[in-house]
Amino acid sequence: MTQLDGIVKPKSKRSKRFLESRAPKLTEDVKTAMIMKGGNTSQTITQALKDLYSLKKPNAVLYKKKNITRPFEDSTSLEFFSKKTDCSLFLFGSHNKKRPNNLIFGRLFDFHVLDMIELGIEKFVSLSDIKTSKCPEGTKPMLVFAGEAFDIDNEHKRLKSLLTDFFRGPTVSAVRLAGLEHVLHFTALDGKIFLRSYRSLLKKSGCRTPRIELEEIGPSFDFVLRRTHLASDDLYKLAHRQPKALKAKKKKNISHDAFGTKLGRVHMQKQDLSKLQTRKMKGLRKRKGEVVAEEQDGQTSKVAKVDS
Repeated sequence: MTQLDGIVKPKSKRSKRFLESRAPKLTEDVKTAMIMKGGNTSQTITQALKDLYSLKKPNAVLYKKKNITRPFEDSTSLEFFSKKTDCSLFLFGSHNKKRPNNLIFGRLFDFHVLDMIELGIEKFVSLSDIKTSKCPEGTKPMLVFAGEAFDIDNEHKRLKSLLTDFFRGPTVSAVRLAGLEHVLHFTALDGKIFLRSYRSLLKKSGCRTPRIELEEIGPSFDFVLRRTHLASDDLYKLAHRQPKALKAKKKKNISHDAFGTKLGRVHMQKQDLSKLQTRKMKGLRKRKGEVVAEEQDGQTSKVAKVDS
């Protein structure tokens, strides 16, 4: 590939396909996460990164070598690896005396760090520590967020958006009932964030809808919120902007109410109600000798109807 005036021109078909895969698309590919560890790590961080990688597979890249970098001070290395592997999400683990057992969740926009949030692990239970059957690899999880902080506090709102981006999986048009078997539950309480992973079991209930039970499969985390690096409102709005081709075209005279019911307004011409056909009933039939009111020239007269 050659670069001239900021435009990269491919020399072969292979490089052309590579550039086309990296070019902007109307419908972007599934977001991929790169998972890496810093220069100093602990056994807890190493195992936590492996467990989170197992939840994110196959849309994740796990780096086994240590990377001596500090994302909050210099993010150039993260941006370099993001461009190299085409990843828009990252998870960085580190451990030191000041911030023990540290995890940094982040995402990038246009290969530049958009926002990242640092969480400290206070309690951790690994996947291997819970001896139960696990969900198959690549299962799309159901995300549940509990706690007022996710709706009130600005940092927790961004954290909710970031965790949703990280764990949501691919976008699908339909899901079968048996495929809803993995639940990730996030709870914000007393300044901490609790992550629990469950497997949903469909039990007999005596009716068509099954009874659902949750079985914890791990991993389990107790997080405490530490440092944050949030994008400005303008940049955050720019990152969420959609192309015009994807926006639904507004149809005239069609609206939806609060319950999602589709309502339509129909314009009709003025009708002559005197010619309106109504339901015929025996009780409405005119009888012999019935007095019928007739209107002639603005004057009303009563005429007795006589059968001939």
